[in-house]
Amino acid sequence: MSRSSNTPTVPSASSALNNFKMEVASELGISNYDQIDKGQLSSRQNGYVGGNMTRKMVAFAEQALAQGQSGSVSNASSTISSQSQSSSR
Repeated sequence: MSRSSNTPTVPSASSALNNFKMEVASELGISNYDQIDKGQLSSRQNGYVGGNMTRKMVAFAEQALAQGQSGSVSNASSTISSQSQSSSR
């Protein structure tokens, strides 16, 4: 059974991830990203948005770990792991 890679692991985070995506696109100079037909953008432009989102999320997690907030990161990773295991059954 395959799982769509476009569904958030934590469904309640969907809105926050969408807002984050719009913020990153705006920072990259792509205005109205939510209204643009993504097929009209180059793969490079679409990749920049996702890549920068990932870069920022990793930086956030690294900063949290460096500040000793490993509980937040551990809780997030265990939630993701348990949801991945239950969806693969």
